[in-house]
Amino acid sequence: QYPAFDSYWYQGRAELTRYALRQARYGEQHDGEAVLVFVTEDFLPGRQVKKEHGDAPDAVSVLKLNAYRRFYTGIYPYTLMTSSFTPAQAPRGPTLKLSSSIQEWCGHVYTQINRRDDGLHAVLHSYFQDDADQKTVLPAARLEDGIWAQIRIDPSAIPFGKQELIPALDYIRMRHKALRAYPADVIQKPEVKTDLVDHPVAAVQVKYPALGRDLTIYYEPKFPHVIQAWEENVGPQRTTAVRSRSIIDDYWNHNSADDSWYREALGLTQ
Repeated sequence: QYPAFDSYWYQGRAELTRYALRQARYGEQHDGEAVLVFVTEDFLPGRQVKKEHGDAPDAVSVLKLNAYRRFYTGIYPYTLMTSSFTPAQAPRGPTLKLSSSIQEWCGHVYTQINRRDDGLHAVLHSYFQDDADQKTVLPAARLEDGIWAQIRIDPSAIPFGKQELIPALDYIRMRHKALRAYPADVIQKPEVKTDLVDHPVAAVQVKYPALGRDLTIYYEPKFPHVIQAWEENVGPQRTTAVRSRSIIDDYWNHNSADDSWYREALGLTQ
């Protein structure tokens, strides 16, 4: 696995994948698009930020995921992004950090979780009265938002079974749920069929009985474990995303007006 893993994830470029999104919100499905940006980088475990300069013998190589979504509800847009930082090399361990923001025309919210020796340090800043500003330390638990990178690294190493899990931060915020761990069941499915993918794939399903919510991520069983689609069901409301196009690119070097054709290559419409 490691020669293929290293040659794919350490080529100095990122994997960008665009998905056709059907987002459940306000009792309806809304068209949009999602982009998953996976890239490896060095991470400072103390400050929990990207290493950009200087000596840092304790730096950790992480697989970073910037999970971006944009959709419209009526006249106004929602823009969501969650960043996760998951150790990519042995000893791997759980996701070290999450940050998540949601912007829409009523206001915006921001949540961050840092994994420390004494638990999960969480901060929340919100426009909404019932959320407002919060700061807390939660007991150490696994993070749903870390599962995506763990699939790409080694899906067989994901802890399966019944456990305490912190749900996706965008779900917590959009549904105004308490930021804490909930009883969950994480299930591995080596071969499934779905209306979202035209061939059998593997899947990881996360179920939260107390929340009436489940998430299923559909991916290729062979490395590099491409994520083909996902769906989230909250009661009768279903959100789906289906892979449409992907490129490998050092996108941070392509920020001029002349580079806009890369958006067409990725199939972006918004």
